[in-house]
Amino acid sequence: MRNLFITLVLLPMTLFGQSGHYPIQPVPFTSVTVTDNFWKPRIRTNHEVTIPIAFGHCEATGRVKNFEVAGGLTEGTFCSAYPFDDSDVFKIVEGASYSLQTFADSALEAYLDTLIYKFAMAQEEDGYLYTNRTIMGDSGHEWIGTERWQNTHLYSHELYNMGHFFEAAVAHYNATGKRSMLDLAIKAANRIDEDFGWDAKVSYPGHQGIAIGLVKLYRVSGDERYLDLAKFFLDARKDGMEYNQAHKPVTEQTEAVGHAVRATYMYSGMADVAAITGDQDYIDAITRIWQDLTWTKTYVTGGIGASGGNEGFAEPYHLPNATAYCETCASIGNIFFNQRLFLLYGEARYYDLLERILYNAMLSGVSLSGDHFFYPNVLESDGSHKRSEWFGCACCPSNITRFIPSVPGYIYAYDEESVYVNLYMSNDAVIDRGKDTVYISQYTGYPWDGRVNIVLNNSGVMQFPIHLRIPGWTGSTALDGDLYRFTEAPTVAPVLRINGEQVELNIENGYAVVHRFWHPGDHLDLLLPMEVRKLEADVRVKADSGMIAFQRGPLVFAAEWPDNDESRALNLFVDADAEAVSVFEPGLLQGTQTISLPGIAERSYSEEGFIMQVPTTVKLIPYHLWNNRGPGEMRVWLPQMEQ
Repeated sequence: MRNLFITLVLLPMTLFGQSGHYPIQPVPFTSVTVTDNFWKPRIRTNHEVTIPIAFGHCEATGRVKNFEVAGGLTEGTFCSAYPFDDSDVFKIVEGASYSLQTFADSALEAYLDTLIYKFAMAQEEDGYLYTNRTIMGDSGHEWIGTERWQNTHLYSHELYNMGHFFEAAVAHYNATGKRSMLDLAIKAANRIDEDFGWDAKVSYPGHQGIAIGLVKLYRVSGDERYLDLAKFFLDARKDGMEYNQAHKPVTEQTEAVGHAVRATYMYSGMADVAAITGDQDYIDAITRIWQDLTWTKTYVTGGIGASGGNEGFAEPYHLPNATAYCETCASIGNIFFNQRLFLLYGEARYYDLLERILYNAMLSGVSLSGDHFFYPNVLESDGSHKRSEWFGCACCPSNITRFIPSVPGYIYAYDEESVYVNLYMSNDAVIDRGKDTVYISQYTGYPWDGRVNIVLNNSGVMQFPIHLRIPGWTGSTALDGDLYRFTEAPTVAPVLRINGEQVELNIENGYAVVHRFWHPGDHLDLLLPMEVRKLEADVRVKADSGMIAFQRGPLVFAAEWPDNDESRALNLFVDADAEAVSVFEPGLLQGTQTISLPGIAERSYSEEGFIMQVPTTVKLIPYHLWNNRGPGEMRVWLPQMEQ
């Protein structure tokens, strides 16, 4: 009995760590300075272009004015499209706060101060903050009901808004040290805690983002009420709609169903709560769901959500290309989810998927110029799709603003023993592990080039293991499970050298583990072969039957109209047995790798009543870059020539 007792008591401490949080900790983006030619310009464009234009749209569409009206600063009525439009402003404040930690910008900081003053004026005396109801009273939007919290489990989004408010408040406090927004968030959270609970109103949010926000508020404040409230909002879900994952208690769910963004936010919140409380039932549930999602419902780009009707999941293996939804927000939510599973388990497969999403499904959501956006991200277009400057429901642009500046925080992680290198991009990082500090630099041309040089810059000798993720795409694993497979085995294996001497790869959980004494200036050279790989889908994915897709490194490629026969893409067939050639073209799309291979193009001659097939060279670009040269045909999955 004593041994059983020890097992039951010590397992949570082993799994979740004595700190009561994740056993592995991410290195915050504020400790990582990205210096590469791929992500650094995108992070700067987000600061200089995306955040300002997003705030500009919020001003022009009345989203900001709603706070002014609710706070008595001006007269008027609720003047934007949706009752949840407050959340867009909150998300952009979060992104701006992140960006302030990379770029000193006194004008932006002053603008945030002004916005926060308006938030304070709009917040009611008891902490309630929701401009539609404050302005309109009982005659507000039909989704919200005639009294507070009446339709939280449906479409009012009162709690959803507050989730984003809490996240923004914590981000602003961490960036500036000012409590102005954090105090408003605490006041709002206390109001919600008074109104909800097993001895008060038993309901749940129809959109689940509040759990993530409450956990962040708990971590910065130490007030356990917020953690308890996050768990309450998860556990109260039952006997509701599958659309918002309330059809079963969360611990009994086994499949990814319903609205994809709500789902990934909920799974991320469950992971956060479980990491702190040690709730193994939560962990078991989200692990089962991850398998269903990854093995049967994920696009080759990493996108999720096959259906526009529910903005979410369809049945397993139903992954249409031309009508794919793959909402940008869902990609960001799935990145959140996969990072958290890695922090729990330390397995590279979660980062393999995270990287696929990051470089493909997520990144396609914003233009190179940083001022046009996709809401859905299709894998095939007849030319009717183009990025928009803004949307009536603007969750995706505002989500982009807060995610892009946080990308450096996904590169490294650490635990009591080890340092993990999860993503490859040039950077300088300071990894403060409490007991010691590791200084590390990366130099690489990734994702175009697979050569990675890592230098340890510590002043003295240190002993710890470094875990280098060896991406599944360097071997036989396109994606965990059997949904996609490479048609051929790789011809070159990854190579690792330490101080110039090649060493054998000791692979554990998808990582090459190097355990040694590290001296100042020690360097690791990792070569990840950037071969062009061909992919096939599971035969149950009818949309991809007879089709082939192409990947090089982490990037999925697509045929787009400007590069191909008669400015088309849907008429192309590829010779799957031919050699594909990849080159870097510095003058194309701000510099990009391309893939070319032989194929045929069908040309229709209606006046003669036949279709001619002509030999052509099929050219592909990275999927995330499509639609930067105007609307036109595009296709990821390409039909094969008959042999």
